[in-house]
Amino acid sequence: MNRTNVLQEIRKMRFEDTWNEWKKGCLTQEEAGRILGMSERTFRRYVRRVEEEGIQGILDKRLTQASSRRAPVDEALGLVEKYRSRHDGWNVKHFHSWYRKEGGKRSYTWVKKTLQENGAVQKAPGKGKHRKRRERAAWEGMMIHQDASRHPWVSGQVWDLVVVTMDDATNEHYSMFFVAEEGTASSLQGIREVIGKKGLPSSLYTDRGSHYWITPEAGGKVDKKNLTQFGRAMKQLGIEMIAAYSPEARGRSERAFRTHQERLPKELALAGITTMEEANRYLSEIYLPAFNTEFSHRAPEEGSAFVPWTGESLDEILCEHYERTVGNDNCVSFEGRILQIPSDRYRLHYVRTTVRVHRHPDGSLSLFHGPRKLSDYPFKKPEHPKTKKEPRTKAPSTGIRPVEALV
Repeated sequence: MNRTNVLQEIRKMRFEDTWNEWKKGCLTQEEAGRILGMSERTFRRYVRRVEEEGIQGILDKRLTQASSRRAPVDEALGLVEKYRSRHDGWNVKHFHSWYRKEGGKRSYTWVKKTLQENGAVQKAPGKGKHRKRRERAAWEGMMIHQDASRHPWVSGQVWDLVVVTMDDATNEHYSMFFVAEEGTASSLQGIREVIGKKGLPSSLYTDRGSHYWITPEAGGKVDKKNLTQFGRAMKQLGIEMIAAYSPEARGRSERAFRTHQERLPKELALAGITTMEEANRYLSEIYLPAFNTEFSHRAPEEGSAFVPWTGESLDEILCEHYERTVGNDNCVSFEGRILQIPSDRYRLHYVRTTVRVHRHPDGSLSLFHGPRKLSDYPFKKPEHPKTKKEPRTKAPSTGIRPVEALV
């Protein structure tokens, strides 16, 4: 018995007890109405109904009458069969979107109740204790969220989905792509796409991942003075970084990922996609535009906090920076590579000078002395170490080190 029928039975028993006491003369009509929470006039109307129809007369007639607008049984059974045959495992919101695209006219609530009543989907568990939701940012660009989710997006393969970024005000996603593993390079790539499309945001909300923040103590506060490569780039661009200290604090991005985990694997499987290259193409061309159309909304207020970027090249900011000291041969050693500084007309040499090595997301390098670029070095794939070294005689040293080819 559902809750509505239980309440009706309780209401019937309370009225019957009160009605019997009134008939015995123990209560007046006014007192009986006050006990039942109704007026004296309403109590008299209920008494007449009970005398004409019996105690069942006080029950709500709407519970026993079928609505003329109720959907036919065949339509409901057809919907359930369609869900189980082609869309089994999809959440109701996702299935309803496809249902409407194929010409369905019923509401989301009707589709959900029909599937639940026929056992096709289960009711969601309770949401837990009440939490106060943080108000959304007033303008787009005031706060954006960046995060990633490791999940088996394609059968048999686990990738990181980097969602960069979701706008706090509008829920719009500006960048979204798959990578083998989340890190500094992927995060910088996402920010670059945002700036290219919209401009510089005011603030960026992230978790406490090691490529975002340095956390001296596990579970403690982040260090806002000693910055990571990503933090240095954001400071150079003037973007405020905000660290989240719990999953609940990142509620909006967490809910977005839950939606992606429900929908995206099923759509990729339906499209027959098995490689990361195909999946990224599907994201940019089909999934992301459709997702933004369905889930994005207007900001609470008119306006934009995005600022157009008109400064130096973003390529040299949104990359990793490392300081090195130039050797006596005008070469810089960087992670096993020897970078030769070419001669120029401004200086005779750069011996013992501190220079800056920029490592770009594509693996290429560039060398800077202050604001001036000295040279570029293309990406060089690292050689795989040999499994077994062959014995050889040691050749006499010539004192010359191999150097990188210049661009």
